Amino acid sequence: MKKLLIITASAAILLTSCVSQKKYAALEAKQKETQDMLNSATVKLNSCLAEKSTLETNLRDQIADLKQTNRDLIDTQGNLTTLSTKGAENLERSLESIKEKDLQIKAFRDALNKKDSVTLALVTSLKGALGNLNDQDIEVNVEKGVVYVSISDKLLFNSGRWDVTNRAKEVLGKVATVVKAKPDIEFMVEGHTDPNPIHTSVIEDNWDLSVKRATSVVRILQNDFGVPPERMVAAGRSYYIPIASNDTADGRAKNRRTRIVVLPKLDQFYKMIEDGMPKE
Repeated sequence: MKKLLIITASAAILLTSCVSQKKYAALEAKQKETQDMLNSATVKLNSCLAEKSTLETNLRDQIADLKQTNRDLIDTQGNLTTLSTKGAENLERSLESIKEKDLQIKAFRDALNKKDSVTLALVTSLKGALGNLNDQDIEVNVEKGVVYVSISDKLLFNSGRWDVTNRAKEVLGKVATVVKAKPDIEFMVEGHTDPNPIHTSVIEDNWDLSVKRATSVVRILQNDFGVPPERMVAAGRSYYIPIASNDTADGRAKNRRTRIVVLPKLDQFYKMIEDGMPKE
């Protein structure tokens, strides 16, 4: 009986030990699972904290950028306002300048129109005075606003001479009548020759001959017809400005000529411009 009790007690102790070991193993497994979950949660928490820090940094940077952008926009607006004011002032000055230029252009045009009117009236008067001569050796034309009266050599002078012929004096008298009636003009008498060389006891060369012929015409206009000498210029051009080929006799004859170049008084022309300019 005593043996039976001992055996029964031993069996009970062994049974109790087996149950506790299983529970411990189960608890241990549960604890490990919980630890794993805790570790996983810790990792996720750390990741979230890192992301939060990054987001906060980016947000601070964005806020700073936006503030700077806002300041830049405010500065730009101020600059644009300043630029707009300056632009308006520059535009106003430009418009005033354009207006002034328009007035200047108008003044120039008016002066040129007046000059053209004077030129036209002069040409009409000269052609009217010389027209009845019906001579091909006299030509009146206008080039670039300048009036030219060209008289051939054979009408004015004998060959190699600079004495004005009597028939030429008739022509010069008609020219003198026209120019004397127009005190607002001056003129230049040009002598031209052909390239055939000339040298005598009183003529050095073609330059000399062309000048002598020009001064002879000027003297006739002054002494015989009373043209004021201060309104005249005598010039010799030799043979350096031909109007025809010197290869033919006809061409050389055309080049031997005396030309009266009518010149507008530039001071009067400028005065016409000044009169049309805006006053300060």
